[in-house]
Amino acid sequence: MEKKHKEYRRPPDAELRKKLTPEQYAVACNADTEPAFQNAFWNNHAAGIYVDIVSGEPLFSSLDKFDSGSGWPSFTKPLISDNVKEKSDRQFGMTRTEVRSAHGDSHLGHVFPDGPKDKGGLRFCINSASLRFIPAEKLAAEGYGEFLPLFVKAASIPQARKPKESTETIDLAGGCFWGMQHILRKIPGVLHTEVGYAGGKVEHATYKNHEGHAEAIRVVFDPKKLTFEQLLRWYFRMHDPTTMDRQGNDTGASYRSAIFYHAEAQRKTAEAMKERLNKKGKWGAPLVTEITKAGPFWKAEEDHQDYLVKYPKGYTCHFLRPESVLGD
Repeated sequence: MEKKHKEYRRPPDAELRKKLTPEQYAVACNADTEPAFQNAFWNNHAAGIYVDIVSGEPLFSSLDKFDSGSGWPSFTKPLISDNVKEKSDRQFGMTRTEVRSAHGDSHLGHVFPDGPKDKGGLRFCINSASLRFIPAEKLAAEGYGEFLPLFVKAASIPQARKPKESTETIDLAGGCFWGMQHILRKIPGVLHTEVGYAGGKVEHATYKNHEGHAEAIRVVFDPKKLTFEQLLRWYFRMHDPTTMDRQGNDTGASYRSAIFYHAEAQRKTAEAMKERLNKKGKWGAPLVTEITKAGPFWKAEEDHQDYLVKYPKGYTCHFLRPESVLGD
């Protein structure tokens, strides 16, 4: 059932300070500017829409996104023109046109007259920190189903089949989610990854409050290009599945090895591979990987998404072991 958005509004400031990361608050609420080429969406090519991080109102579409070379997400036009308002900006000794969201009053960025001529000539240069991206296949579930026909028409989503029929989803945990996502997102056949919290009981888990949850990565993949068993071969090579509640220098239940399956076939495949790896004995100790049915997955804060893309020198303890650890 599609979730409905009754209204778009700006929450009280105290609520925003809890909801947003420091960078998101500085940009959206205080008109700061994030670094070029070090933000979440400048190089995002996935199909979907971008909504206001503050109010949720629809702002831009991937169908109007282009590579401007600026290092920030750039669009030729808003998705809904009434949701983006313009304001004169005379800071820094120059006159520019600021763009803000109509309902959330978030600072988005600026609009310039140097965009593609065949698309109207405008370039909406927008801060990633002011946006939340919703993939096309999740529009209905997130309450934005009215925009789904745009992507069907553009062949971003084939009309002949539903997205669920052509993809599989699995939640994987094996230590700090930064390092795992950095490896998983590069595997051929992986379509989408996002980091979050799984396996615990805390609702609306956050980085500071996710007791009982594991740091996990939700992986959407194309089973025609990458079978689940092949994905597990990568998974068991990128972390040590024999250490209980630990990877590298990270200790605690957050860093446990776990597979949260979404289908019975996934459970059978995972258990069979775990049993096979234990029999091969190449790890030198029994595997402690938890295999359990997926429950709620709470998406992590935007700053944690694709962390090592934003911060290439950031911490990671993950690396790929040779395939020999699989006992082949």
